[in-house]
Amino acid sequence: MKNIKQKDIVRKWHLFDANQKVLGRLSTEASKILMGKHKNIYTPYLDTGDYVVIINAKNVTLSGKKESQKKYYRHSGFPGGLYVKKASDIRQQKPETLLRHAIVRMLPKTRLGKIMVKKLYIYPGEEHLHKEKFQKES
Repeated sequence: MKNIKQKDIVRKWHLFDANQKVLGRLSTEASKILMGKHKNIYTPYLDTGDYVVIINAKNVTLSGKKESQKKYYRHSGFPGGLYVKKASDIRQQKPETLLRHAIVRMLPKTRLGKIMVKKLYIYPGEEHLHKEKFQKES
């Protein structure tokens, strides 16, 4: 097996439309691409992944009754500092948070995972800032 160097890695841009897509299925596809598992040069200790742009994050669907029943927890670290929000509340305030939360938790919990997250761009609507990246490839 050949040793892969950082300069040998070619990164592409992938555009996902989250319109009427299920949250978990879209998240797994995006996390695989961010990690580079879709490439034959995948190496667990290197960031071989590509860039991911997700549009229409406000239209992603949750299967079953998760929209009203799924809860997201966070704690301030102080006594009584537990904060609980439903998925429907998060969608109203900042819809891209649902996708980011799901994708980040599928990535490695190491320094490498933090580098991979920087290649993820999520937008609530159709408009995104990376149109020139996709026009170059076409």
